[in-house]
Amino acid sequence: MLDSLRFMKNRIVQLLQCFVYFFVPNRVIAALPGYALRHFYYRRVCGLRIGERSSIHHGVFITGWKIEIGDHSTVGRHSYLDGRGGLTIGSCVSVSPDVHLITAQHDVNDPGFADVLAPIVIEDYVWIGSRATVLPGVRIGRGAVVAAGAVVTRDVAPLTVVGGVPARPIGERKPGMRYVCDWFYPFD
Repeated sequence: MLDSLRFMKNRIVQLLQCFVYFFVPNRVIAALPGYALRHFYYRRVCGLRIGERSSIHHGVFITGWKIEIGDHSTVGRHSYLDGRGGLTIGSCVSVSPDVHLITAQHDVNDPGFADVLAPIVIEDYVWIGSRATVLPGVRIGRGAVVAAGAVVTRDVAPLTVVGGVPARPIGERKPGMRYVCDWFYPFD
């Protein structure tokens, strides 16, 4: 009887956690216009670290909360932030709409299809183009650019422009970036 009660209590706690940390932020909070309430919920309830003047736009889907975003960075509409394996986004970073930053995958050779988690680190002044995907364990160096639609499977050197599937170097960026991504659109 006591084991049955413990099981029920644990199950109820799991359901509440799922509701508070998965359903509410992704189905309710992400859909709200305006940044103040979204950022408040992400910071205070979920523990996300969002730097000064950084923005998470409308419709961003988040799993896991080991996410840190530096100052003056932006995450575009309908992107996917996977914080299960740890996700660090530097300062003055532009993550365009519909980008997927994925820190978890499965071991295809494991008979149990085990989870494999590996952090993603995105350094300062990186620009990730629309619909790009960055896979677990990747570091994108300072000032690098990921072209739209690219799939990044390996580290990207600083100031390198990559594109394609899988992403390969296609150019270089000039040093000396000074911009900030303070993009707060009304009702977004």
